Formats: sequence, structure tokens, C-alpha cells
Amino acid sequence: MKPVLHVSNLFVSYHGNDAIRNMSFSVKPGKLVGIIGPNGAGKSTMLKALLNLIPKDKGEVLFNGKPFVEIRKSVAYLPQRSQIDWDFPINVLDTVMIGTYPGLGFLKKPRKKEKEWALQCLKEVGMDGFSKRQIGELSGGQQQRVFLARALAQKADILFLDEPFVGVDILSEETIIRILKKLTSMGKTIFVVHHDLSKANEYFDQLLLLNKELIHFGDANIVFQKEILAKAYSGQFSFLEEMGVNA
Repeated sequence: MKPVLHVSNLFVSYHGNDAIRNMSFSVKPGKLVGIIGPNGAGKSTMLKALLNLIPKDKGEVLFNGKPFVEIRKSVAYLPQRSQIDWDFPINVLDTVMIGTYPGLGFLKKPRKKEKEWALQCLKEVGMDGFSKRQIGELSGGQQQRVFLARALAQKADILFLDEPFVGVDILSEETIIRILKKLTSMGKTIFVVHHDLSKANEYFDQLLLLNKELIHFGDANIVFQKEILAKAYSGQFSFLEEMGVNA
């Protein structure tokens, strides 16, 4: 099976300092992949480099065998909450309808069909009753669910989510992970930057462990072992035990 994402010898730097070093891996379709590692490990940096949001020093990144610019309409990106202007005067429905724009022709505006689809996506994440609310009036969990609905509205085959569970309530977290698992069962491939190790083995099919370079990538039950995780977390065994990591 052809990989949906193939990364080869990826290098990224900031002001002459290495952020990502010589990273290579391939992911097959239909996987829910958790991107884990300590603070400052380069998780968000790697994600942004894959999506051409920041420049790469060198390396090859292919989506279904093609560069990102050729398949960008089939990729959805949910940034960290801190990077979103929650004061922007836009309501929930209009936020989700933005996800339909890549499928419209040049200068065409969303119509009734797109509005109905956006409402359906809001219903999928349990937010259809909030369509007229201003996005900044919602709780953190509600906001994340709305932006996930926007990604669904895009009908993307590949999704990248940067720490979607930060600042969300447990109900929203459970709703989001349920939807993500449903999407991967439909053949979509999803990458999630994640910081809570205690749930990493439960949530993800595969784990990509990094600390500026790839430490390990594979099935979650294999990567989620103390001796492997400690290679990225500098031997913080007490911390790993507190997070419920296997011996």
C-alpha cells in the first residue's frame, strides 16, 4: 500500500539552531497517529514544515507521492488555540463554512448546499445548536469542536491537529477522539500533536516519538514502553511512571 505521507531526511532550523534533524518515516492510509515528545522537541515545528508553513533546510515530503502544493485541498490543518484570533467577529456557522471554500470555484460563494453541509458537520461534533454564536463566546472545548467541524466540511483526506485537547473539557475531548477514530475507520489519515502521555496508548493507532530527531515510530503499544519513551524524555522514569507508562 502506497504511503499517504512519506518523509525523507527532513531538516529544519531556527536562527542556525537545529529544530528537526534527519527525520524519515512513512505512514499508511487510515491511521490515527499521535506525535509525542517533551516540550521543545519540535512537534509543532515538524508539522508546520510538512505543510510548508515554515521553510525546510532540506528533505523530501510527499503526500500520496506528490508534493504538498499539488494536494493541499485534500489536507486540513487545525492550529494550536493560541494561534487563533478568538475575537474575530465571525459566528460558528460561517467559521465552518470556510471549510467548504477549497471545493468552490474561483470567486464563487457558498450556497445552500454548502450551508447544509456545514450544519451537518456541526451536528457531527455536537455543536449544531450553536450555529449563530460568535466563536469567541464558546468554551475552549466547544471552539475546538467547531474547528474540527470546519476540517470535516473541507472533506479532507488528511488532517493535522496541533494539540487539539489543550484547554478542553473531558466531554469535548471524548467527542473529538470518537470522531477522529470514526474518520480513520473511513480511510482518512490523521496526525495529532499530543502532550498527555497517559492517554496516548489508548487514543492512537501509531505513535511518532521525537526529540528534535525521530526516536521511534510504530504501533502505539510498541512505542508506549518506558525504555523507548525514556530515550526522548531524558530518562525521566518517575515522570513516566506517574503518566502510567508500562515498565
